[in-house]
Amino acid sequence: MATAVKQDPAQQKANDGRPPELDEAEESAGSRRWILLALVGVLLAVGLTWGYRQWSYGRVHESTDDAAIDGHLVPVLAKVSGYVQAVHASDNEHVREDSLLVQIDPEEYRVKVSQAEADLAAARATAGGTNTGGQARAAVQQATGQRASLDAQIQAAKANETKAKQDLARMEDLAAKQVVSKMQLDAARAAAQAATANVEALQQQTAAAGSSIEGAEAGVRLADARLKAAQAARDNAALQLSYTSVKAPESGIVSRKQVEPGQLVEAGQPLLTLVADTGVFVIANLKETQLADVHVGLPAEIQVDAYGGAVAKGCVASVSAATGSKFALLPPDNATGNFTKVVQRIPVKLRILEGVGANRPLRPGMSVDVHIDTKAAPVKC
Repeated sequence: MATAVKQDPAQQKANDGRPPELDEAEESAGSRRWILLALVGVLLAVGLTWGYRQWSYGRVHESTDDAAIDGHLVPVLAKVSGYVQAVHASDNEHVREDSLLVQIDPEEYRVKVSQAEADLAAARATAGGTNTGGQARAAVQQATGQRASLDAQIQAAKANETKAKQDLARMEDLAAKQVVSKMQLDAARAAAQAATANVEALQQQTAAAGSSIEGAEAGVRLADARLKAAQAARDNAALQLSYTSVKAPESGIVSRKQVEPGQLVEAGQPLLTLVADTGVFVIANLKETQLADVHVGLPAEIQVDAYGGAVAKGCVASVSAATGSKFALLPPDNATGNFTKVVQRIPVKLRILEGVGANRPLRPGMSVDVHIDTKAAPVKC
C-alpha cells in the first residue's frame, strides 16, 4: 500500500510556482487591515460616546467662555491739593482699613485752621452765648434799659400832665369868678400844654427806643449767623486738614500706585487702587438666546484657565437689567437704516461658593469658562 508523503508548505508553494515572499506580504496586509478596522471601531465608539455626553450635557447646561473674574476695585483719590510728604504703601502690599497710605504736607492747612479758630473766637465775642454776654446782646440790654427808663418817664410825665390839666380847670373856674388874674390863667394853660408836649416827646422817644431794641435783636441774630458761619468755616478747615492724611477706605491689596514723595497732587487725582478684601465674583456674558432657563440660585461650574482648568463652584447671583452694549461708549442705534441683527450678550453675575484652593487665588481679570446647570435645584446664593 502506497504511503502519502506530506510536503513542506514552502515547498508546496514553490511547487505551485508562486514565490513565498508574496504570500507572506498578503498575510501581513490582512493583519494590518483588521487592526485598522478595530482602531476605527474604537475611535467611532469613543466619538459617539463623547458626542452623546456633550449633547446630553448641553441640554441641561448653558456655557460660555466669555467670562472673567471680577472684584471690587476701590480708587484712592487725593481730596486736597499739596505736596506729598510721605508714601506708606507699596505695590501688592496688603493694608488694613484706616491705615495711613499717603501723607500730604499739612502745614498750609494747619494755618487755615488757626485762622478759622481766630475768626470763630471773634464771632463768639460778638454774639456771646445764651447765658453769656456779647456785644450784640449788650446792645439789646442797653436798648431795653433805655426803653424801661423812658416808660418810667412817660408815667411821670402823664402824672404831671394830669395835674397841670386839673390846675388849669381850677384856674379857669377862678378866672370866671375873677378871683385870679388872666396872667395866672395863661400860666396854668401853658403849664398844661407843656406837660402834654412832654408826654408826646417821651412817647416818640419810647417808639425810637423800641426800634433800637428791634435793631439790636436783629444784630443778635446777625451775630449768631456769623458765629455759625465761623463754626462751619473752622470745621471745614479741620476737615481739609484731616484730608492731608490719605487712609485706606477698606482692607485690601495696593495696586497701580501712582504717587511718589515730593509729587504735587491735585484734589481728585488718583493715587492708587485697592483690590478690596470683600471677595471676587464672576461676570459671564451669556447670549440672549441662552437666558430662557437661567435664573438666580442655579449652581454653576467655573473652570479657571490660569490653573489648568481647575473647577470652582458658584451660583447665579443676579442678571443684568440691560445688555452690555447699552452701556458702551457708543451704544448701537438700529434706526440708522443699515440694520444687521446681532445676538446680544447680557452680563450674569455669579458668586463663588468654593474656590480652587488657598494656594491658587482668584484674581480679578482672570479668564474662566462658565457652565450653568439649568435643571439643577436652586441653591442658597
